[in-house]
Amino acid sequence: MRQSRIMTFFFFILSIVSVSAYKPVILVHGAFGSVDNEFGNTFEKWIPAEHAGTVVRPIRLFEKACSLLPMWVQIERIKREVGSFMAKHPAGVHFLCYSQGGLLCRGILSSMNHTVHTFVSLSSPQAGQYGIPTSWSKNLDFLKVNAYKVLYTKPLQKMLSIANYWNDPHHQPLYQNFSEFLSPLDGSSKTPNISEFKENFLKLKRLVLIGGPDDEIITPWQSSQFGFYDNKENIVEMKKQKFFLEDSFGLRTLYKRGGVHTFTFPGIQHQQWHINRTVFERAILPFLI
Repeated sequence: MRQSRIMTFFFFILSIVSVSAYKPVILVHGAFGSVDNEFGNTFEKWIPAEHAGTVVRPIRLFEKACSLLPMWVQIERIKREVGSFMAKHPAGVHFLCYSQGGLLCRGILSSMNHTVHTFVSLSSPQAGQYGIPTSWSKNLDFLKVNAYKVLYTKPLQKMLSIANYWNDPHHQPLYQNFSEFLSPLDGSSKTPNISEFKENFLKLKRLVLIGGPDDEIITPWQSSQFGFYDNKENIVEMKKQKFFLEDSFGLRTLYKRGGVHTFTFPGIQHQQWHINRTVFERAILPFLI
């Protein structure tokens, strides 16, 4: 009887340890989105169902039209909420961030002393965006080619999130001079914060980059894996990008550590990433430990 009680107590303790072993997961939505619409019936339910006891913390800030506010404005507000949550979970947390939310999360972890263990970037334009969805307009070429004239101005950089990461490969000097978010974050523009960005970025243990050729929103889709156009609109992969070769913000160091994982899924459109069970099981869940 005594041995049976000891074994029962042992398995009880073991179950507590097992449950508490999973780090909390912070969810950040994309542009024009909300956590309830994007994650309410998927990640918020799927993660604790698979990893019992996992705390899932959706960030319910800057939803829908408010997501168009400048990136640093959003980041500074979200950082306060994330910082408070991290303080309650000193063993570390994970980021699971979708679309524009992936850039917000990168800005957060690069600009604060964080405890983010794994950062899952789900179809996010990490190297920038240069393209307009076909569902928005038929005048795609005209809008894409001329967007820099408006987006690379101080007023738009102070007003619109997409202006902060619009990366026109044909107007790089303007991008470097005007971009108030992505160019400094990459080290493409000179900034006194780049050493801080690099130090904080390298607190990450793992970076998971997920994207695919049928996304139709992220342009080029390789941006989700830090690839991007050259000035002739040929794709330059991550490992040949200047910011990787110079290790300006720490991506090359993290890669050499074995901390960068890329996943490519064909046949998935942009609005399907956060509802696709295969993507979740193969490229997300194994890293949320």
